[in-house]
Amino acid sequence: MIPSVTRSDIKLPGRAGDPDFHLATYQAGSGPAVVFVHGFPDLAIGWQHQLPVVAAAGFHAIAPDMRGFGGSSCPHPVEAYSLFELTGDLVALLDALDIEKAVFVGHDWGGFVAWAMPVLHPDRVAGMVGVCTPYMPFPSVATHTAVVDGDVERQYVSWFQIPDLAETVMDPHARTIVAKIMRGSAPLEQVYKHAFADGKLNANPFLNPSLPDGLGKPLLDESTFEHYVDAYSRTGYRGGINWYRNIDANAAAHPDVGVEPLDVPCLMLTAELDPGLRPEFAADMPERCSDLEMHMIRNASHWVQQEYPDSLNGYILSWLRRKF
Repeated sequence: MIPSVTRSDIKLPGRAGDPDFHLATYQAGSGPAVVFVHGFPDLAIGWQHQLPVVAAAGFHAIAPDMRGFGGSSCPHPVEAYSLFELTGDLVALLDALDIEKAVFVGHDWGGFVAWAMPVLHPDRVAGMVGVCTPYMPFPSVATHTAVVDGDVERQYVSWFQIPDLAETVMDPHARTIVAKIMRGSAPLEQVYKHAFADGKLNANPFLNPSLPDGLGKPLLDESTFEHYVDAYSRTGYRGGINWYRNIDANAAAHPDVGVEPLDVPCLMLTAELDPGLRPEFAADMPERCSDLEMHMIRNASHWVQQEYPDSLNGYILSWLRRKF
């Protein structure tokens, strides 16, 4: 029998100086804890194909809307979204659920947060799974900007650094952004051609008018699509964008993250057709992870957890059963 997934608001007293700070959290099952950490512009519901399956295998599957997203608290200041705060939320979540250690599964930006856990909070980590995002330092803003010769309108990470601009442009267009972004794999040459039409990103890739709605198949059913639209229409994009505005501050405050060797069991799952987080980015992970298993999911896009859930779940469950 597949366990049902329930949603609840988990209060995290004292987080961000707010006594009412909370994370909207989806849970299923019991047993060893597995915490799924989403990225941008995603939500906890993006793990809907993993939560019940992992729970049915005998694990306690947990996925929060991370700080700044969905039903969770969305503080305004940029500094409220530092790596210290984001990993602190995960520790506080474990405390609230009376969990000593968990396996963390991170995708996209959530992968960088998850990979920071065994460095910043090693006593709370039983194991690590990276989905598309390898264990590496997040490239600096200057690195992103240099790729486009200093033209910030051609690189969204750099464009996001401009105070208040990205959210002002993006917030009125939640439905369009969800429709353009939450799509399956397409030939990389097509993706790159459309992403850099006329040599620019038309301010940012999430509203790029040259990116046709037909590039890659839609991944979301109607109900899930509306869940994303409703969430971003309500919160806007500021919270997630503020994660990007902390990149350089995070590197300065936590230089060991992405560099320090890890000795917990690690699983790295790459997606063959992810245009941003290329599989080759994980090539040197064996140098830093003493207990590492790696697999590439063929024909998969960046949203592999929704496009090829059976393949992803198979690798995760096989590894969990052997290691835990």
